[in-house]
Amino acid sequence: MTIDSTTITMYGAEWCRDCRRTKSQLDELGVAYDYVDVEAEPAAADIAREISGRTNIPVVVYPDATFHVEPSNADVEAKLTELALI
Repeated sequence: MTIDSTTITMYGAEWCRDCRRTKSQLDELGVAYDYVDVEAEPAAADIAREISGRTNIPVVVYPDATFHVEPSNADVEAKLTELALI
């Protein structure tokens, strides 16, 4: 699995409340992203851990190769604004 440098990739799980919140925020803002379910794709959990150095989710990887782990809505909105995605 490779990370597309033009797309937001979000690693998460359906049981994760923060993941559902971030997914909902991206959907409401109309921002395109790839969602990777770390339970459906166990290898993806390892990738998310390699990116963040932590086991926490969600991990949101931005087109500029920066990332957030368990971001607040304000964190995500600020980054999307910085990248001119909203």
